Amino acid sequence: SRGLGDVYKRQLITVIMKNIKSFILFFITSLALSGCEDNFDPKLFGTLNPENYPKTESEYEDYTMTCYIPFTTTWQYQIGNDPGQHSFYIPEGGILRVFEAPSDNMAAWNLGWGSWMKLSQADYRDCVYAERSWVGEHNINHIPKLAQITRFTEIISTLEQADDQIFKTISKERLLGEAHLCRGLMLYYLMHIYGPLPAIVDKDNINNEAALTNLVRPSLDEMSTWIYNDFQFAADNLPNEVKERGRYTSDYAKFCMMKHCLNEGEHMTGYYDKAMQMYQELSKDNRYSLFKKGDNPYVDMFKAANDFNCEIIMALSCDPSANGDVSSGNFFPLSMLATPNDASKVDDKGNPTPFNYQGGGWMQAYNVSPKLYDSYEPNDKRRAVILDEYWVNNQGTVTGKVTKEDLGQRWSGYIIYKYPIETNTTFQGNDFPLARWADVLLMMAEVDVRRSNAAPSSQAVDAVNQVRRRSGLSDLSAQQTATKEAFLDVILDERAKEFLYEGHRKIDLIRFNKYAQACFKAKEMLPTHQYMPLPNYLVEQAKSYGKDLSQTYSRPHWEDDIALAN
Repeated sequence: SRGLGDVYKRQLITVIMKNIKSFILFFITSLALSGCEDNFDPKLFGTLNPENYPKTESEYEDYTMTCYIPFTTTWQYQIGNDPGQHSFYIPEGGILRVFEAPSDNMAAWNLGWGSWMKLSQADYRDCVYAERSWVGEHNINHIPKLAQITRFTEIISTLEQADDQIFKTISKERLLGEAHLCRGLMLYYLMHIYGPLPAIVDKDNINNEAALTNLVRPSLDEMSTWIYNDFQFAADNLPNEVKERGRYTSDYAKFCMMKHCLNEGEHMTGYYDKAMQMYQELSKDNRYSLFKKGDNPYVDMFKAANDFNCEIIMALSCDPSANGDVSSGNFFPLSMLATPNDASKVDDKGNPTPFNYQGGGWMQAYNVSPKLYDSYEPNDKRRAVILDEYWVNNQGTVTGKVTKEDLGQRWSGYIIYKYPIETNTTFQGNDFPLARWADVLLMMAEVDVRRSNAAPSSQAVDAVNQVRRRSGLSDLSAQQTATKEAFLDVILDERAKEFLYEGHRKIDLIRFNKYAQACFKAKEMLPTHQYMPLPNYLVEQAKSYGKDLSQTYSRPHWEDDIALAN
């Protein structure tokens, strides 16, 4: 068997197809993990072998569902006999850990320890020591997902070769669309964690020795094209009407395409035009709108009662009864990681606090930067999702409050309470938003000025004002919309408040080439790198193939960002 270097041997679909025990484990695991809330009900089958599976329509559908596994939330997942991995949405090691914690949204957690503290300081130097053989809170390593991309390429190839006559109730094109979108998302997230990476996206290279051992970084343009092609295929072939919440749609693919083209439009010809096209398609029939119910719609939008509301294009559907096991569906443990361990359920008079159902958490590994909190306009209703004080429980007794005066001594930053604790369960069932209409509006406004290289159009200004009005703010001033530069500054600030702890911030800052500047302002320290360095074992493995795999990567203007931060 061959893989993308020795690190990927034992992980490819070709290995599974030669080892029936591994294949059965792979398939059963994929089915167990495909459940989310009451959707994607798991099914277990008997004897499987490469000659009889997949053969039926339902088997091909179950086979395709494997591609969703990295986008579920359990403590960790495993596909076949590869090392356990963090999914992209588990707070312990997913996009909140790699895109929020090292950004200006979080204060440096100087009261913490280990990799939690290091990443909060945007210190990536220890990432070179990441191990491939295990996953844990101190081993943030998503590199094994490259082998899973190869597996997804094999799944796509198998679907393409399937007899069209097999598919009666679900189209082969839909299944291919789901597989392509999942592969595109894998590529997208990995590129934004590490920079461009070698990946097998051509079915002819699955067993190609030269391709599998070609451990060199592709160009940014090349990897951007791979992602674009997967998103385009998904947008063209997925339906919008689905029975199961959380199953991917054409509109979600268009959202992903819009996001990707905005991120890479500076160096990819036509991408800004494509992003605007996606906006126009998502705007058709007024399918989505800003959520505006309640006294504070922004707060209420994230409550369980409003899951999949009019603003949600896609979300990770979670179950409050789930506990992180592979058989219990998606769970969402952010509240435990965002709550101080001495938080009290009640105040000094016995009244319930926001933590009444939960009590103390796990060390408040996530926080909100006080500098971000102080930057909100006074009437901004979005600040209500941040708690700037809490009551302390000391061995069963309420002993007082931790407040702003205790910053640097009792805590490093404030509490993110965007996903409220609503049930008396170990973990909460809040859905985690993946795509919202507010994001579409702000992306369109940004594309407008980046494409024209001029002051914003009235449509772009109105889009930003819609988001601001929902938050109780006044419209932008003439000065804020007079130039491209002033308008972009507004958008970056709006995005910090609007999408706090939704996993976008570092990607946004790099797009604006302000990652170093923003981190220095919020954390009083510079990031050690723009992207995570690759693990040493992968670099050494490339050397064994005679390849020079660059351990670090940065975009062309990174040095300018650093210079402006100093």
